[in-house]
Formats: sequence, structure tokens, C-alpha cells
Amino acid sequence: MNPFAISRAHRIDPLFGLPLVNGSRAAMAAEIAACAQIGANCVINFVNAHCVNTLRSDRSYSAALEASDLLLPDGSGMRIAAKMAGVPMGENLNGTDLFPEICAQLARTGDTIFLLGGLPGVARDAADAMCRRFPGLRFAGTMDGYFTPQEEDAVIARINASGARILMVGFGVPLQEKWIERNRSRLTVPVLMGVGGLFDYYSGRIARAPAPIRAIGCEWAWRLAMEPRRLANRYLLGNAAFLAHAALNAARQRGFNEVASLAAKRALDLAVTAIAMIVLAPIFLATALAIKLDDGGPVFFRQVRIGKGGRNFSMLKFRSMRVDAEARRAALLAQSERDTTCFKMKHDPRITRIGRFLRRFSLDELPQLINVLTGEMSLVGPRPALPSEVETYGAAAWPRLRGKPGITCIWQVSGRADIAFARQVAMDRAYFARRTLATDIALLARTVPAVVSGRGAY
Repeated sequence: MNPFAISRAHRIDPLFGLPLVNGSRAAMAAEIAACAQIGANCVINFVNAHCVNTLRSDRSYSAALEASDLLLPDGSGMRIAAKMAGVPMGENLNGTDLFPEICAQLARTGDTIFLLGGLPGVARDAADAMCRRFPGLRFAGTMDGYFTPQEEDAVIARINASGARILMVGFGVPLQEKWIERNRSRLTVPVLMGVGGLFDYYSGRIARAPAPIRAIGCEWAWRLAMEPRRLANRYLLGNAAFLAHAALNAARQRGFNEVASLAAKRALDLAVTAIAMIVLAPIFLATALAIKLDDGGPVFFRQVRIGKGGRNFSMLKFRSMRVDAEARRAALLAQSERDTTCFKMKHDPRITRIGRFLRRFSLDELPQLINVLTGEMSLVGPRPALPSEVETYGAAAWPRLRGKPGITCIWQVSGRADIAFARQVAMDRAYFARRTLATDIALLARTVPAVVSGRGAY
């Protein structure tokens, strides 16, 4: 892209993945005239509903738009799509309304235009009409769009010899954009524009919609009424397809997809947890009784962990260690069998007799189902870290806090504590990058055999 053209544009806002100019018609006409006057090479194309429908199935057209220096929003459809997506949109910068503004600018600067396209005589008639309207305006030449591929070299030579500062190509979408992109390097004209059927209107061949109809954004209906056979598919079927695409684009740009994904994840959490609490109720009671009978201490262990966004929460577990375990932790840090981030010992002396059994089959984690019900945790997600562990996080580990922590995760079903911390981080980041409902269900299904195997459980 031409950095000059981009730097002069008032504002660029993305819509449908395209960088559209947000500005006024008068300012854009002045900018185009300035590019022509100083010789700043610039390709300008317009994007309307039909363009959006076309680029979805035509890769070469999509590539031509991407290679443009300026893309201008054209038509009420783009305004509707922008409103749906919450994207700011300036004035409707359609070529038909912009053309006279450009002509007014060039009448003052003395720079010339070449019109290429339309039926024989149409471009000439459009040029004559604009010269009558803007005294002092000059056209370097006009030519219809009916020439053979063998004649293309001669056409380009004629355009270059004309000395035009702006070339307007009216072949229609997507032919004009592809033609400009294919011949851009061969043309010496500074400003190249694809303008569609613009010449038809200003030549008088086709009447424009009355101003009140244009003001309410229904010019397309007028055009359909004028040429029903040619435009029926484009406007009736095309507009429906465009609105559907606009709705999907709006969902992506507003983050609705993420909201829907998180809502589905929460629904899965609640449904599975409710069923699990009922089915596992006998195991809950038996475990609580075994812990109490073992040493008479409390059944549950509460510990501050770090949740989504770095927020603290109180995580529940069945107590598997002696009541003084936290006080004895500092003295055992040097004996950790893991890296400096996570403390783990295969034969931790603080673990009780019943606690070793609970850990072997991950039964100590069952009370975290309550954390899932309260929304502090999810069934699937990175395991919740201790505050002291988070304090040691480097830049690579912070993304682990993007979402809710979980009871199970990728590395929990792949070896648990046997997985090095750096690899755990990579797995957690990969989970967030491709998280789907199907991914969560698959990980839940893998959790049962992982627990039974006991690999990495200590």
C-alpha cells in the first residue's frame, strides 16, 4: 500500500476485514485531487454489499482489494453492516456522489481525468456533461470498455500518452479491480479508480434515484426497478446473503462468538456438575467419614488460589495432609522435586494415610465441584495456581489467567505432575487458543482413564 495515501486518510476502520476510510466526501475529494496533483501513486476502490458478496467467492478479486491503497465504503448496506458491528462509519463515499466533488477540485487545479469503460459513447457523454457543469474541467480522453485482450497494450499506451492524472475505470465489479491490479505497473497515471457504472448516470443513459430515495438509503430499490432482469439476483438474493454475512461479521467483531462460547461452557459446567454431585454423593460421604476417622481433623481444606484475571478465590479440597501442613511447607521447599515455580514431592511427609489414597485417585479434588457451581472454577481449564507461584510467572505464563481455572486440563490428562511447568504453560496457552465445547467434552472423557492410571498423581 502507498504510505502517502494511508497517512492522509482521516481514519481507517475495519469492516469485513477490510480497512475502510472513515471521512467526509468533501475531504476525500480533496485528498484524491491532492494525490493527482503531486503524483502520489494511489489505487482507490469502492466496497459495497455486492463487493462483499463477491470477494467471498473470488480470491483474485479479494487480492485486488487488499492491494488497494484506499477502500471507500459505498452504499446503505455498508452503513447497516457497520452499525451492526459497532464500527464507526463516516459519510457514504460512493463513486457516483464523489465524482462531481472530484471534478470540482480538478477544475481548480487543472489536472485531467481519463474515463475508460461503458458502452460506446457513454464515457464521452459523461465527460461532456461534467465539463458543462464545471467550467475549466478538462478530460484527457475517454474510451469505451469494449476492447479485446489483443488491444490492451494499445489502450494502455493511449492512456499513458494522454497525460491524465486520474484514470477512472468503469468495467464493473470485479473486472475493473482485477484489470487495475494487473496493469498497475504499466500505467503512468498517478491515481487509479474503479468506479463501476458511474458513467451511465452522468451520461444520462440511466436516471439516478430521486434525492429523497437516496437519502433513505433505497437507491438500490430504484435501480432494481429500472433494470429488474439484470439486477434481480444481485439485489434480492444478494442483499439477503449480505445481511446474513453482516450478522456473522458483527458477531465476530463484537465478540458475540466468544460470549456464546463461554455461555455454552458454563451450561456444560452446571449440567455435568449437577449430575456428578448426585452420582458421587455416596463417595463424598464416605470420603468425609474416612478423613474424620483418620485423625479427627477437619474434612475440608480451603486454600487461596488465583482465578480468572488474577482474582483470588478460596478453593476447596478434601484434606489430604496433616493439619499443620502449611506451617511445615517452608521447611520442605528445598526438597521439591519440581522446578522453582511449583512445589511437589512424591513422598511428602505431610500427607496422611488416607490422603495418599485420595491423591492417587484425585478424590481430594471432588469438592472443587462446589467451586464450579459458584462460578469460581470450570470443569476444564488450567489448574488454579497459588499466589506464591503466580508471583514467579514470566510473560509466557500470564496467559494462563485468561480464563477460569479448571478441575482438569490438557496436562492433567497427559501426565499431571510429571509434566514440566514450562510445558504445562504451553499446553494451557494452546487450550485457550483452540477452546471449544467439543474440546472440553473430549478432555472430560480423557480425565477418567487418566485418574485410573494414576500417572503423575502425587
